[in-house]
Amino acid sequence: MPAGTYNFTIEQGETFSRVITWNDSSNSPINLTGYTARMQIRKGGGAPELQISLTTGGGGIVLGGVAGTITITIPASDTATMDAKSYVYDLELVSGSGVVTKLLKGIVSVAREVTV
Repeated sequence: MPAGTYNFTIEQGETFSRVITWNDSSNSPINLTGYTARMQIRKGGGAPELQISLTTGGGGIVLGGVAGTITITIPASDTATMDAKSYVYDLELVSGSGVVTKLLKGIVSVAREVTV
C-alpha cells in the first residue's frame, strides 16, 4: 500500500505531539503489538540533512498495541532548534518479522516562534 501524504505544522519552541491511528480497510485499528517505528525529518534538497530522528527504541514514538495508535512527540528543546521553514519527513513501521511499511510522508512546516 502506498504511503499516505499528511502535511503538518510544528510551532517553533513548543512541544509537538500528535496521535495517529492506523486502521485497516474496514476502519478497525491495526494491532501494532510487536512493531517498532521510526520517523525522520530532513531539510530538503539534493542531499537532505537530518534534522530530527525519532524511534520507538530511542524516544519520540510510542505505539499503542491493539489500539493501533502511534504517538509522536518532539520536545520543545528540539523544535526550538529548527529553522522556520519547510522540511520533508516519513514515518515507517517495522513488523516483528522485519517487514517495513512506509505509513506516512509529507511536508513539515515550522512556524517561527515570536516569544522567546
